[in-house]
Amino acid sequence: MPTMAFEFRHAVLDNGLTVIAECSPEAHTAAVGFFVKTGARDEPRELMGVSHFLEHMVFKGTERRTADDVNRDFDRIGASHNAFTSGELTAFHAHVLPEKVMDATAIIADILRPSLRQKDFDEEKGVILEEIAMYDDNPFWRLWEHANERYFGAHPLGHRVLGTRETVSALTRDQMQQYFDRRYSASNTVVCAAGALDFDRFVEHVRACCASWTSGEVARSHPPFHAHEERLLVPMKQANRAYLAWLCPAPAVQDPRRYAAAMLAQILGDSEGSRLYWALVETGIAEEAQAQYDGHDGIGEYVTYVACSPEDVAKVDAIVQSELERVCTEITEQELSNARAKVRTAIAIAGERPEGRMRRLGSLWLYRGNYASLEDELVQIDRLTVVDLLAVAKDFPLRPTLRAQVVPEG
Repeated sequence: MPTMAFEFRHAVLDNGLTVIAECSPEAHTAAVGFFVKTGARDEPRELMGVSHFLEHMVFKGTERRTADDVNRDFDRIGASHNAFTSGELTAFHAHVLPEKVMDATAIIADILRPSLRQKDFDEEKGVILEEIAMYDDNPFWRLWEHANERYFGAHPLGHRVLGTRETVSALTRDQMQQYFDRRYSASNTVVCAAGALDFDRFVEHVRACCASWTSGEVARSHPPFHAHEERLLVPMKQANRAYLAWLCPAPAVQDPRRYAAAMLAQILGDSEGSRLYWALVETGIAEEAQAQYDGHDGIGEYVTYVACSPEDVAKVDAIVQSELERVCTEITEQELSNARAKVRTAIAIAGERPEGRMRRLGSLWLYRGNYASLEDELVQIDRLTVVDLLAVAKDFPLRPTLRAQVVPEG
């Protein structure tokens, strides 16, 4: 359990911008992040990749800062800063000493109103296309993109975060500006912080930095999703191993059964000490075998992944299918206890650093719209029983609807 005491604070500004924080005077650092509820699933299919591209453009400068100024200003305050884009959100964050948290907030607030200059756009497009090409040479990434795309089909969660060569090449600067104006509104953004900070002063600082941000009306579509049976084979020249994935439905991130689903995946496919580890990795049949629960806004899925020799694909598939069936009907108290201990340790480690708390806080708020402390999460985990895990397995059986493979070509 984290020993440091944190107090949750919450405020909403007049323009709809939400400000939240976990404050602790005992912390030695502070972290701040701006989380925007927009990602690949919120893009029109023809603009696929615009969220990730825009994440890059944010660091290219504003009316008051050049790209070099942005880097120098972060360096000047000793910030560990970064950004990321997923299927459902985009975040910009910095971890600093407490006395620099206001400076970090001001820098991020400024770059989140980027100039989007045509010259910068044209140059960065080449960088994005190179990134797409680089990841396309990675067998696991190719497996994941193809599997995710086919599993979700027409649903926007099947959109590729990086986009495709075609969509990124065709994207214009004006289309990006329109997307930014629509999605990067105050009411679609959460500013969150954690660590040693004065919350009331922090709120006033955010208000001053973001006073010009308009509220906006933002919605996210939730079209129906129906899993369908499919097998997918992707030959790849660069591959010298076989990469396999099995996907099937799971609870959404807002569903209370998510705790049991995550624990079930932990027992099945943790990187060490899980059923798949003992059945495939320890026996030397596969070099890697994992399973995870991925909860999304309104939908969830289980993903099982294995890397092995091409000659062992049939054997691996049979073993995975057997373990997926068995975990739905046979779970021991010891397995649950072991999995719970690992999860508790991981939560405690993440909770020791303000950056970990900030990232958790911002992500969960965008998904759920309410607060749950680390301690609340631990209580939910401690309450789990074998009956709970078997119940979620009954509601969401681990019967893969999509089986995907990337194998050596030829």
